[in-house]
Amino acid sequence: MNSPAPTRARISIVGAGPGGLTCARILQQRGLAVTVYDREPGPDSRNQGGTLDLHADNGQIALREAGLLDAFFELARPEGQEMRQLDSAGTLTFHKVPEPDERFKPEIDRGLLRTLLLDSLQPGTVHWGRALERVSGPVDGPRHLHFADGTTVETDLVIGADGAFSRVRPAISAARPAHTGVSFLEARFSDVDKRHPDIADLVDQGSAAAADGDRGLFAQRNSGNHIRVYIIRRVPADWLGRRGLTIADTQDIRAVLRDEYAHWSPRLRRMITDNEGPYIDRPIFALPVPHTWEPDPTVTLLGDAAHLMPPLGVGVNLAMLDACELALALAGAATVADGVRAYEQTMLPRSTETAKILEGGAEHLLSADVPDFDADNVAPRQ
Repeated sequence: MNSPAPTRARISIVGAGPGGLTCARILQQRGLAVTVYDREPGPDSRNQGGTLDLHADNGQIALREAGLLDAFFELARPEGQEMRQLDSAGTLTFHKVPEPDERFKPEIDRGLLRTLLLDSLQPGTVHWGRALERVSGPVDGPRHLHFADGTTVETDLVIGADGAFSRVRPAISAARPAHTGVSFLEARFSDVDKRHPDIADLVDQGSAAAADGDRGLFAQRNSGNHIRVYIIRRVPADWLGRRGLTIADTQDIRAVLRDEYAHWSPRLRRMITDNEGPYIDRPIFALPVPHTWEPDPTVTLLGDAAHLMPPLGVGVNLAMLDACELALALAGAATVADGVRAYEQTMLPRSTETAKILEGGAEHLLSADVPDFDADNVAPRQ
């Protein structure tokens, strides 16, 4: 089958995260039809996670192409760029306060960013409750999307924007994510200025990190007077099961953490054990480096589906830049195959270079050394 012109192609994006929605937005702006499929029942079916920093040299470029940069700045929190580093005794060792007009990487809650992108799409673009199981069909197309509800969709291009454990990826790559040896436990605090003033004072308007070489934490202010704390430990991905615990065993997990962080200051330990509600277990996975595949005219990947890396502040930015470049490549190409080829010729070398820099980087989150807070790869992101 000859590759169709993008203007006549059936383009399917799997995954309604920032990458998939950015790609859909820019495609629609360039007059190309696109459908997004997502496994969630609806846009409000779950909490979308913490806060993100969108960088001027990648994430903001994508928003500018999407015509949403001004709207982003209306929602973003430049004050969230404030960063603090503490030692395990709670002593401040580094403090960066952003300039009043600094807009290089302001923070925005993931949920607000998703809503901004969703509201920019044509009605009916996203089909909710469509959990993809697999992709079939010949390399030259058409491809078929097989969903958990038993339905199938025929399409000319599948764009996998479905994250770490992508169901699209196996159509072009046998690579599987591996655990990095580091895992996060997420703890949440609400109405912090009233209910947790000591924690609010430690974190202030941005983020605060501490580590002792074997364990660490990263706390981050979200909008709505919330703080999320990521407790960072060198443990197996299945550490809970090995201890005979489940994530619902909050008191038992607190007991484990009290023991592991016993030598830390009481003030910092409150961020680890005084959380509201259960913890969230977040094992950190990464794809092999480099992760590449043979060119395929009917399937491609972006974001974590293409280049899952440790969460060091670049993931969503690379996903949105991927999305932008893929959409522009398709809009400017004679055929879908030409557009995919042009995109991958740029994306794969860039992602390989970044992945090599960040390979093993999850271990840096445990280092007691003061990181370079002007670098792009210092803050854990979920």
